Amino acid sequence: MDLIVEHTLDSTTESLFAVVADLGRYPDWMGLVHSAQLVGEVTWEIQLRARVGPFARSKKLTMAQTSMNAPNSVRFERRESDGRSHGVWTLDVDVRPDGEQVKLVMTLHYGGRLWSSIVERVLFDEIEASKKRLELLVAS
Repeated sequence: MDLIVEHTLDSTTESLFAVVADLGRYPDWMGLVHSAQLVGEVTWEIQLRARVGPFARSKKLTMAQTSMNAPNSVRFERRESDGRSHGVWTLDVDVRPDGEQVKLVMTLHYGGRLWSSIVERVLFDEIEASKKRLELLVAS
């Protein structure tokens, strides 16, 4: 699954980048990220949760920052240390001035089978709700 989300908001590049370049801040605005604990200099243990009616799915993964070009781009990749084979996860974040505003482009690639079409719909709905929470967080 490849998902590209674009959002333009009132902010400075630096203020927006400070929030989206730190996975530890994602639970503050991205409802699917239940927790994000820093476990290394640039590595986080992430717990994702999605609820569909009475059913819930959760997923734990370790993500590491693999590149950074502040205040414009950062890349995170799944890095597990258990020796098992895991689905590929990458998250590319790009922040650029867009006239008087700032444009955020987030590209998520997931190479596994966690998401059914129903959970995928929940993902899209949550992304839309998260945009407003992100705007409020960056503005504060």
